[in-house]
Amino acid sequence: MKTLLLMRHAKSSWKDPQLTDHERPLNKRGKRDAPLMGQLLHERRLVPQQIISSSAVRARQTAESVAESSGYAGDIMYLDRLYLAEADEYIQALREVPDQFDRVMIIGHNPGLETLLQILSGKIEALPTAVIAHIELPIHHWAELSHEVDGKIVQIWRPKEVRKEEEKGKKKKEK
Repeated sequence: MKTLLLMRHAKSSWKDPQLTDHERPLNKRGKRDAPLMGQLLHERRLVPQQIISSSAVRARQTAESVAESSGYAGDIMYLDRLYLAEADEYIQALREVPDQFDRVMIIGHNPGLETLLQILSGKIEALPTAVIAHIELPIHHWAELSHEVDGKIVQIWRPKEVRKEEEKGKKKKEK
C-alpha cells in the first residue's frame, strides 16, 4: 500500500504584471496557508518521505513552507515537467519514485491535479489552492501506478476548514 498526498500550490500573487506565470510568488494568504497545511501533516503523522514539486515559484515556495512546518527532512525534487502538467505527467513522475518511499507528496497545478485525483479515485473533487488530498493506493511499487489503479480518498483538507478547527480548539482551551 502506498500513500499519495496531492497538494495544489498555495495562493499566488498577481501583483507584478512583469512576472511570467512561472515566476509568480505566493501572496499573503498563500504564505499563511502553506505552513498551516504542513503543520497539519505533522500533527496527523503524515509527513511525506518524498516531496516532488513543480518548478514554478509558487509551487516551490509552497513545498519549502510545507517541508519546514511539517518537519520533513529530505530533499525536495523540483521538476520542470510538472509545471502546468496533465495528469499523465504526474503519473509518470510518480512511477519513477523509488519504492523505499511509501508516502509521497506531489505539489502542482490544476487542472492536472484534479484530473489525477479523479483518475486515481474515481471521484470528482475540487482542489482549490493549498488543499491536500490524502489517497491510499493499492500498489506495492510506484511503477504499478496507472489509470487502472483504484485508489481511495482518505481525506481532503482545505485550509479554511483547518483554520476553523484550529480556532475551535483554541476556544475550548480558553474555557
